[in-house]
Amino acid sequence: MSVQPAMPKSWRVDTKPHKFCPGCGHGLVLKALGQAIDELGIQDRAVFGCDIGCSLLAWDFFNVDTIQTHHGRTTPVITGLKRANPNLIGIAYMGDGGGYAIGSQHLVNAASRNERITVILVNNTQYGMTGGQMAPTTLPGQKTETTPYGRDPEKTGYPTQGPEMVAAITREGAYVARGTVANLRQLKNYLKKALENQMAGNGFSFVEVLSTCPTNWRTNAEETWKMVEQELPRYFKVGEIKVPGQKEGEANG
Repeated sequence: MSVQPAMPKSWRVDTKPHKFCPGCGHGLVLKALGQAIDELGIQDRAVFGCDIGCSLLAWDFFNVDTIQTHHGRTTPVITGLKRANPNLIGIAYMGDGGGYAIGSQHLVNAASRNERITVILVNNTQYGMTGGQMAPTTLPGQKTETTPYGRDPEKTGYPTQGPEMVAAITREGAYVARGTVANLRQLKNYLKKALENQMAGNGFSFVEVLSTCPTNWRTNAEETWKMVEQELPRYFKVGEIKVPGQKEGEANG
């Protein structure tokens, strides 16, 4: 007797197994998101927008209204949908390039305006779909296709601290957190809170997720898990950074 994996009800079953590489963290992020959608009962109100890059492979993941956007434009597209129909639950899903590089201006301005949307950004420290080039989140000393000797902060700057930036420029009512695929229960909780914050009309909601890319990291299973569990959190602190109703410094994991 085979045991069938428990999939979120909001998932589109006929598109599984998914299209992501073996060991990729996107599937885990999307599972946590699906569970959050199920628990909140918002499948009929949710609109899922996905960016170009690895995140585009999520275009057929859910049985919810979905839109594929141009690279870096997921945030303004979901903003427009939300403004046109405030009853919708707008979810913008992207990678670190889509949010912190080509789409950084949209992220900054949506956060500054306190748009009532939820942005989920997957941070795997490099550009995955195009072969593993340096991204805004590449760690100091990390080797990529465009930094074969390791990232030199003196030449290319330091990794973008996205949630910290968003927390600094948003008004009261924003929800900001950083989760990880190494702790799915915590991640689902953060995603659920981000959606609830939008549903309550409080303000902008942003969750960065530390994720895996063994294909471009060129790591085995043990090395991959060490990277996401130990190396990434040393620079990218996991936890809630800004929570409505809490004073600065009170939010935590």
